[in-house]
Amino acid sequence: MITSKTTYIGGLRTVNTHLRSSCQIMTDAPVDNKGKGEAFSPTDLVATSLCDCMLTIMGIAAEERGFSIKGATGEIKKIMTSSGQRKIEEIVINLDLSMCTLTDSQKKILKNIPSVCPVALSLHPDIKQNVKIKF
Repeated sequence: MITSKTTYIGGLRTVNTHLRSSCQIMTDAPVDNKGKGEAFSPTDLVATSLCDCMLTIMGIAAEERGFSIKGATGEIKKIMTSSGQRKIEEIVINLDLSMCTLTDSQKKILKNIPSVCPVALSLHPDIKQNVKIKF
């Protein structure tokens, strides 16, 4: 089954539609690559998806064990290579779970998740994943 459909709408922009929900995401080329930077770039979505995946898997683990991480946030910084072929060199993610009331055992469970979420495991090993968690 097809997950989504992408349409190039010109001006270095795409519109992506999730077929099951009809939810849409627009992308724009970044300013440093001939774009306007008025929406997520494709590589921004890669970095953001990494954080989304971590928080989603943490949420699943929490729900399965009867606690919540509602309100947890993540800040994402994508670092591109400075020379040669354009590609993501590093993704820095700062997760903030300080608003969640968590026991030491719950924190231990959550600490292990960032390195084993599906997006983290799918990224090329050359992309450095620098993740910090604030409890």
